[in-house]
Amino acid sequence: MSDVVPGGHASEPHSAIGGRLNWLRAGVLGANDGIVSIAGLVVGVAAATTERGPVLTAGVAGLVAGAVSMALGEYVSVSTQRDTERSLLVKERRELDEEPEQELAELAALYQDKGLSAETARIVAEELTAHDPFAAHVDIELGIDPDALTSPWQAAVSSAVSFVTGALLPLLAILLLPASSRIPVTFVVVLLALGMTGTISATLGGAPRRPAVTRIMFGGALAMIVTYGIGQLAGVAGV
Repeated sequence: MSDVVPGGHASEPHSAIGGRLNWLRAGVLGANDGIVSIAGLVVGVAAATTERGPVLTAGVAGLVAGAVSMALGEYVSVSTQRDTERSLLVKERRELDEEPEQELAELAALYQDKGLSAETARIVAEELTAHDPFAAHVDIELGIDPDALTSPWQAAVSSAVSFVTGALLPLLAILLLPASSRIPVTFVVVLLALGMTGTISATLGGAPRRPAVTRIMFGGALAMIVTYGIGQLAGVAGV
């Protein structure tokens, strides 16, 4: 049941707010992956050649491959999680049908473990069971909302979109700039973008911002420096 805020409007349940924050955090991390992956790729190619064609080909190929990989990985992961949650829900419903008294005692024991007295825990368990035994059990036992199971397709599309969004930044930066300045400017643009995603991610997670931003910017800079060096070696070797 949602809380009521001043003015008579019901506030959102904490689970719904937490779910949206998790989605937003996942989107930021997906965008960060796109930025780092494609930045490293195009900087490496641009270090080997000044022609736009190879940079465009490598960047687009990396963007598509990365988006597909992210979407597929997220789809498989969430599908497995969803199947497991459904199996647990079916098992819980069967146990409620076959052993209602034992499940009631179990529910009371769970509330007692949370700090309620044995008498109060029993009263709470009985009242919740009278209202909706299935919802009462899956909430405290499994921590699952049967009406809010994550969609694998939604997760896959969200992951792919966030990756592409992040990947477009270094790709466009390096393609739209002249050869003489494309690598240093792209380097700066990418670091600024990573600083932003690091700040957002830390804020959403309630973590200190400076360490998070430092780590993510250092990692991105290292990736671009390494691929730049590889590109330089490949260019010199004429590969």
